[in-house]
Amino acid sequence: MSSKTKSADLIVALTGASGAIYCIRLLEALKETEIRTHLVMSKWGIQTLKYETSFTAASVRRLADECYSDNDLGATISSGSFQTMGMVIVPCSAKTLGSIAHGHGNGLIQRAADVVLKERRKLVLAVREMPLNDIHLENMLKLSRMGAVICPPVPAFYTLPKTIDDIVDQTVGRIADQFGIALPLAARWAGTPPVFETAEC
Repeated sequence: MSSKTKSADLIVALTGASGAIYCIRLLEALKETEIRTHLVMSKWGIQTLKYETSFTAASVRRLADECYSDNDLGATISSGSFQTMGMVIVPCSAKTLGSIAHGHGNGLIQRAADVVLKERRKLVLAVREMPLNDIHLENMLKLSRMGAVICPPVPAFYTLPKTIDDIVDQTVGRIADQFGIALPLAARWAGTPPVFETAEC
């Protein structure tokens, strides 16, 4: 799909937390939409690809419309004058979470997130860490109060997933929902079935 047919811009970042497949699947799904994606991968995000998937950094970059080095602080997405619908960091490492929460724009990912916050655009953080310590929780609360959406990749099972892909798709679909992007990846909750059995003690 050519850039001329794209109607909106979304920044997508991949960091070194486990769960690189979520970012890959999101990019694959968005490629079939009118959304123009701007991808940034951290150094450790690229390393994680090697351990968790069969994808290379080059093959992931090909899924995006535009790609940037995390060292490129002069990229278009580092400026608030470049309009986007927001940014999603998936997965978001605890290190990246802390850097954003404390305004440490030492890389393009952190700088772009800072820009999204200051421009009051949507910032979605798929924080991938467990268990969570007080620092993680405080950083998430701090960013939530600034308007960020904390959206950890927690699977739902009411869709009766049969494969890992099913679980990934359901989470990716819910992340896309945060930007008003409806992806046909998984069934949605349609209400309690007419006959609902309750367990007896």
